[in-house]
Amino acid sequence: MIPDIMQGWDNFFVAEAGAAAALAGLLFVAVSINLSRILEFPNLPARAAEALLSLLSVLVVSTFALVPGQSRRAYGLEIGLAALLTWAVQTILLRRTYRFDRKYSNLVARVAMNQLPPLTFGVAGLMLFAGNPDGVYWMVPATLMAFAAGIFSTWVLLVEIQR
Repeated sequence: MIPDIMQGWDNFFVAEAGAAAALAGLLFVAVSINLSRILEFPNLPARAAEALLSLLSVLVVSTFALVPGQSRRAYGLEIGLAALLTWAVQTILLRRTYRFDRKYSNLVARVAMNQLPPLTFGVAGLMLFAGNPDGVYWMVPATLMAFAAGIFSTWVLLVEIQR
């Protein structure tokens, strides 16, 4: 990356990549342990995939940020493509299972948790690709929202299998 815009961000991206990898690993183990119970509910496999994808999106964009010597435009393109792919998969998962969210408030929260993180990553990617160095600052709320989305979906997943 261009040193002037990425100066001081290495620690942030190393920490976020490590946290995302650890949380994704824990989620994977939890899903593996409860797989037969999760498969009893038609909406829960998609929720597990949503949670995992949210956490993996942070891992991917943080890993891209740590590639030395790449341009701002290259990093912006990488983030943008990762955001687009994440958004597309999240949207497909949401459309396949939205009818299982019985309450309107649940649906609103789920749509927000599902759609906001990849859209915010997309803003960061577009800004960096367009040459605006402030795009890197959009990575902070995008990362926090992706973690919140992953934790939200994991919580629902773990609570639902106990009902």
